[in-house]
Amino acid sequence: MSQSDNLATMPAHAAAGNHGPLQHHFESLEQQRDASSVGMWVFLTTEIMFFGGLFLGYLVYRLSHFAAFAAASSTLNMDIGAGNTIVLICSSLTMALSVHAAAVGKRKTLLWMLGLTMFLGLVFLGVKGYEWHEKYVEHHIPGPNFVWHEENNPALAAERHAADVNPGETELFFSFYFAMTGMHAFHMVIGEGLLAWLFFKAWKGAFTPAYNTPVENIGLYWHFVDIVWIFLFPLLYLIDRHH
Repeated sequence: MSQSDNLATMPAHAAAGNHGPLQHHFESLEQQRDASSVGMWVFLTTEIMFFGGLFLGYLVYRLSHFAAFAAASSTLNMDIGAGNTIVLICSSLTMALSVHAAAVGKRKTLLWMLGLTMFLGLVFLGVKGYEWHEKYVEHHIPGPNFVWHEENNPALAAERHAADVNPGETELFFSFYFAMTGMHAFHMVIGEGLLAWLFFKAWKGAFTPAYNTPVENIGLYWHFVDIVWIFLFPLLYLIDRHH
């Protein structure tokens, strides 16, 4: 019988004693799991409010300075952004498979899926770093060295008069771009650290069908970070792309 089969058939009280110690202020692992889930959802609610404020501010200025935001958005590499979106969607799939593997006691599958999730997250961060470097080379980082030239975007220049686009307004777009993608990347880095901890604990055999709450909660966090990017991609990359 394999180790994963042993985990799947292990009694709940044995799993609690060996792999998921019950905290003294809880009566059962189920109660502990419910409390942990509520805590995670409360935390995610605060994260929604945080990113919601960024989204609201961005949308207000986007409506006020649409031409400049569209011009600045068109300098972003849509293919790279779309590719990164696919990477994160795939990472959500592997994270969901990790949660399932933990729930049914498949330790090797859990390790593989966690490893793949970490790898896809690192791919996303690497590509995002490449994008940021492109903006650095183009002098599109807000600050004293920021430079905006209408000729950087000849297709848009043919559609609009140069007077329609104020360099200060395009700089405002990039301020939101770096703030929003930077905070998202920061959450991704935290997620990578949490996944590494999960991988280590799973390698030690800490998770069983009776105790896998950390995998579920960190999975929720990872899905939330992925969903944030699903909103960021169209908001930042797809403004007025028909031009």
